[in-house]
Amino acid sequence: MRILGVDPGSSRCGYGLIEKNGSKLTLIDYGLIEVKEKDINHKLTFLAHDYKKVLKELKPDLVAIEKIFFSRNVKTAIEVAQARGVLIYLSLKQNIILTEHNPQEVKLSVTGYGLSDKKAVARMVFSILQIPPVKLIDDVTDAIAISITAANLTRNIS
Repeated sequence: MRILGVDPGSSRCGYGLIEKNGSKLTLIDYGLIEVKEKDINHKLTFLAHDYKKVLKELKPDLVAIEKIFFSRNVKTAIEVAQARGVLIYLSLKQNIILTEHNPQEVKLSVTGYGLSDKKAVARMVFSILQIPPVKLIDDVTDAIAISITAANLTRNIS
């Protein structure tokens, strides 16, 4: 099963694809969609265009996307929610199974502690996937962690 983890954002959207074969998880691909547009409508259009390309190229069986948990900035929260809506719609339109996970659930699944910091999550992502650590943008590491969470929680989907 190919699982695409997505860390949504209106300016940066991280993604990470893993393959689940039994209990073995293998990192297949990862990346970042960077949106330079300023107007929210143009941001969403650009994000949709690039995300469609990611779905077409990576062909996931399941998309796991992070839920919005908390934001102090209402404008940012609304823009991220709109971006999530675009990503969810495009995933479902392709008949891809979709799961959603909150940040604490991801941290707990990957590190065993729901309040872990980003460095601890990154260390465990590399450990779980048995790959040497590389410097990645947090959005990408978080997306890979989301895909690992989905793999851990969707044992019966094949």
